[in-house]
Amino acid sequence: MTTEQQPLAAELRSIKVFADLPEIDLEWLASRMQLVVLQPAEVFSREGAPATYLYAILEGELRARRESDGGERMYVAHAGDVTGLLPFSRLKIIPSTSRAVVFTRVAALHKEHFPEMLQRMPVLVKRLVAVMSDRIRESAKADQQREKLAALGKLSAGLAHELNNPAAAAMRAASTLCDAVNYFRDANWRLDEQDLPREQRRMLADFERATGKRAGKPEPIDSLERSDREEALAQWLESRGVENAWDCALALVGAGLDSAALTPLAEALPPEAFRAAAMRIAASSALLRLVAEIENSATRVSELVRAIKEYSYMDQGPEQEIDIHQGLENTLLMLKHQLKHGVNVVRDYDRALPKIHARGSELNQVWTNLIDNAIDAMNGNGELRIRTSRELDYLLVEIRDNGAGIPPEIQSRIFEPFFTTKGIGEGTGLGLEMVYRIIRNHHGEITVASKPGDTRFEVRLPLN
Repeated sequence: MTTEQQPLAAELRSIKVFADLPEIDLEWLASRMQLVVLQPAEVFSREGAPATYLYAILEGELRARRESDGGERMYVAHAGDVTGLLPFSRLKIIPSTSRAVVFTRVAALHKEHFPEMLQRMPVLVKRLVAVMSDRIRESAKADQQREKLAALGKLSAGLAHELNNPAAAAMRAASTLCDAVNYFRDANWRLDEQDLPREQRRMLADFERATGKRAGKPEPIDSLERSDREEALAQWLESRGVENAWDCALALVGAGLDSAALTPLAEALPPEAFRAAAMRIAASSALLRLVAEIENSATRVSELVRAIKEYSYMDQGPEQEIDIHQGLENTLLMLKHQLKHGVNVVRDYDRALPKIHARGSELNQVWTNLIDNAIDAMNGNGELRIRTSRELDYLLVEIRDNGAGIPPEIQSRIFEPFFTTKGIGEGTGLGLEMVYRIIRNHHGEITVASKPGDTRFEVRLPLN
């Protein structure tokens, strides 16, 4: 043993895997290892290079990033860790590019020494297999967490979009409300100046009351017809000297009024009084419309918040009696931003199905993955069918799409961990594996049948 090997053998004893090996075995390892010294930020290994060495980190820290998927996955190895190629591992190429974080020293053992090492030190077999198992487990855990975060990110983006629409509508209505109130006050002041008789005031009050009811439930008309009505009414109002006739016409048509409806009022009131009355009716109609918009927007936001709480089962226990249809509907609401641009949802629910005892938030993850995959398979345009029924002692949920389908040769593998048909960076292959695991934990089963234009995922959950 040379003078350089002695300190390396001593350093190897500080690593847990080698700590209790006999001195002769440590000397054997030291004599066959290469010492690599790295400065901060220096590259240690390149992604895609052949995996040929076992590495023991003597000092410092290495950080590895998988650059092929956008650099999202980070792996860290500290002093005392054993990494790289391990005996019995099927690793062929280095999966990531690693760099030294600080001054780092690494002892590297070429794979050609593995057979002799394991023959001389059989105790290492169990330890290195355990290291490999821990590495796989940590990698799977990180990938699962990334899968959940990716799904959460998609849901969050969709919810932000869905919440923004009613919130923006409420803000627009609120900003216009002050102008409408001021316009109403001005019209009311002008009308008060006319000192109308009691009978005319009563007739005007009855007319405004009837108009207010119509304004709360406007008649649905297409934009072209609405434009024609507004133009005709504006010209009619202008002929009678009404100020801002075009603005008044917009509000009055929105309340379902036209010249025929306003003519009796125009004939019963003096011209100046009618002009003020028309302005006040238009202003009050606009106020009612704006208040209705704010109410509808607030209701929409409230419904979304309720759906979010029910989807996540916030403030509830992990297991409870759940209505499977409520979970499906909340999931569809969460994914509405993906559905509304070309996916037709067909529901075929058996509403007589009883509630089941389950972890609702986990089942919602199942529906989210299956529906999201169906949308992807249809490229966001097609028919999504969701059916529920009873099969003996099981509740059946069928999610069906008319997308491209799953090739027959891979249908048996789609529930395997890390198996994915998506491109690099688009999926980890853990979505359906998680679905399978959740269903099995609920003592249920999931099957798939697919051909071009017809893919069916069937989930069966025990009723008892």
